[in-house]
Amino acid sequence: MKSLSIILAAGTILWATSAAHARPDTRAMSCAEAQALIQSRHAAVLTTGPNTYDRFVRQFGNECDWPEVPMSVAVPTRDGPCRVYRCEEPVFDFPG
Repeated sequence: MKSLSIILAAGTILWATSAAHARPDTRAMSCAEAQALIQSRHAAVLTTGPNTYDRFVRQFGNECDWPEVPMSVAVPTRDGPCRVYRCEEPVFDFPG
């Protein structure tokens, strides 16, 4: 019974540790690091502020559900605003 409680305690600690690192913060990364992370994972949920986060994707890939497409947005990074992509519906603004 004692070994079961030790296993449960260890599992809880591992879960809490992995949950804390599950969503990297763009503000703690350089722009190149944020872009490389998104490229390596194809899509990543990243923290962008004290209470904000979003899912970012590669520019060319199939990570967006139709009719969404990768659209360029700026996120805060350690070295200033950084251009990355997130899935959004395209806006068609026809003249006239």
